Amino acid sequence: MQLAAAGLRVVCIEPDEGIRREVGESLDWSGPELLKALGLPMEDLVKAGLATWKRHVTMKLRDGASEHYVPGAWLAEAPFRVELRTLHVDRLHLDEELLKKTVTSGVTVVRDTVVKVERDGDRVVAVHTAGGARFSSPWFIDASGFASSLLPREFGLPAFQFGPAKVAIWTYFAISEPAEGTTLYMEPLRTEYLDWVWEIPIGPRIVSVGYIITGAALKAQREQGLGVEDIFRQQLLKFPRFEALLQAGALGACNVTAFRSRVHDGVAGPNWFVGGEAASMVDPITANGVTAALRHAAEASALILKYRKRGTLPLRERMAYNRRILQMAKFFNIGIETILYEPAVRNRIGARASGTVYTTPAWSMNAVYARLKPKGILKTYLLGMVLGFWRACAWVFSEYCKRMPAQG
Repeated sequence: MQLAAAGLRVVCIEPDEGIRREVGESLDWSGPELLKALGLPMEDLVKAGLATWKRHVTMKLRDGASEHYVPGAWLAEAPFRVELRTLHVDRLHLDEELLKKTVTSGVTVVRDTVVKVERDGDRVVAVHTAGGARFSSPWFIDASGFASSLLPREFGLPAFQFGPAKVAIWTYFAISEPAEGTTLYMEPLRTEYLDWVWEIPIGPRIVSVGYIITGAALKAQREQGLGVEDIFRQQLLKFPRFEALLQAGALGACNVTAFRSRVHDGVAGPNWFVGGEAASMVDPITANGVTAALRHAAEASALILKYRKRGTLPLRERMAYNRRILQMAKFFNIGIETILYEPAVRNRIGARASGTVYTTPAWSMNAVYARLKPKGILKTYLLGMVLGFWRACAWVFSEYCKRMPAQG
């Protein structure tokens, strides 16, 4: 949309299965500003029934304890001036609206699948599709998603992985009373990696409910003869909130997807970029995935417009774009793995306090990124130093907790 608005001819090659249910319905506090830049302000999305307000996150434990996380009022003040509201979105209908706006902006959408990349060294010359078409262009953006990661596979880009392979199982329920805010349900066990349940109101009377479990744990239960829906239902029944919803029945079948948090290194070349989950898969508990994808799109588009006459992206800009994606993915994924998923810190300070330790720098750094708008080497490396400092703090704290006896 941004490239087409600037007068470029843009072709988007998208598989013919079209829009489908996606994980990523709870946005962080930087998402709305990026959607507004695409002509989708928060108030309009809520009014149209495509979103609900998210002003807080609540963690509820099986023992009845809970913790309420709200962005600090200081984020709304100078110099950050961050909007303290964000959104839950109905991804199916939001993606449909984005597609309409994309076509209206002048983008040609081709329902096909890229099966081959034609290269001249480290430059992409053209792509070939399953339908037999060849598309050549001076610039390419790979937004093919986590499962495909077209250009990272083509160029053999190295990947950093975080935590074990995981599975998301989710569905939708009708509710009688409006809900607000993301709610996370957990039963932290002292020696085990964390699994958790989300409840996200995506409409006035509809909630998305999902379960994140490791692939190994899911496999072990499947080997005991349980189906995926059985495993999902058993987990939900641990929390009183879901008894009535399960009795009333889901609005459709369960959705299932497997993933592993990771980021590729080297996601920009002389005439190509990788963005979204093809470049970086951020754990869904961080609520940063949609924001990351929108940022990648905005930054890649701006760089194409800046260097389109030159026809090549300078090395310094490639390094800066790549470093921003790499450092942000490491910050969010290492932080959540170290502080919440792994048991060492949880056992020492408790799950609720662990949530606070994670969310404080996470929300702060999103605000810093939104205001700093790092472009070029200097600001990018300055941001990287700050992110590296927080990662180092998380590592030191984790090592301290491992060496100290757990409380309680």
